[in-house]
Amino acid sequence: MGLTGVLQGRRGPLELVLVRHGESVGNVADTTARDKDADRLELAARDADVELSPNGEEQARTLGRWVAGLSEDERPDLVVSSPYRRAADTARAALGDLGSEFLLDERLRERDLGLFDGLTGKGIRAHHPDEAKRRSHVGKFYYQPPAGESWADVVLRVRSLLADLREGYDGRRVWLFTHQAVIMSFRYALEGLDEEHLLEIDRTMRIPNASVTRYRRDDDGLALQDFADDSHLTTGPAEKTEEPDSAEQARDA
Repeated sequence: MGLTGVLQGRRGPLELVLVRHGESVGNVADTTARDKDADRLELAARDADVELSPNGEEQARTLGRWVAGLSEDERPDLVVSSPYRRAADTARAALGDLGSEFLLDERLRERDLGLFDGLTGKGIRAHHPDEAKRRSHVGKFYYQPPAGESWADVVLRVRSLLADLREGYDGRRVWLFTHQAVIMSFRYALEGLDEEHLLEIDRTMRIPNASVTRYRRDDDGLALQDFADDSHLTTGPAEKTEEPDSAEQARDA
């Protein structure tokens, strides 16, 4: 167990729920680019401004109806969201009527791909072959794209946020609305995973849009209860989706 795991056993939220944003127009553009075997996504908006797709909006509303059916002691005391539009809009659509404290925190933002933003894996290999080779050598967890972030950089953000939650929200139920790589980084920090184990989970499992990953406190700290659960979406008309976030467009590069 890493240092975060040791410290988080002493105090902090009673429950920590991580929600991936609903399907975005970026997710749809990524799927289209892959289907066309294109180098780049057809997406004009900067990553922070990417909106939910109509299906993603319905996913958020369905999530909200499910949360409204929970008992009072299962609902969040605090909601914190990535400031990126697709995450914040998911949070507001799902939980906006509950009256929970709502905050935006940039530490929950998407991983920054820097120079690779908007490129597919094929595009990176075509336009930045030296960087593609360097990534292959360094590995996905530690590789930092030019002007961008590695997964390890995201983990540092996550550890910082967890430290604040331990100090200010002891014994409370906290829901975080964020992105795929960030949720995986929480798993790394909270469960004391190593690089190999984390990447194996990432390789074999997807985190669906509007899915819920839940940790609950026991005597040893926050223990994983549910991972990437989107069963609540079966109650509504939204289509289930699990497209990678924009920061994972280059997962095969």
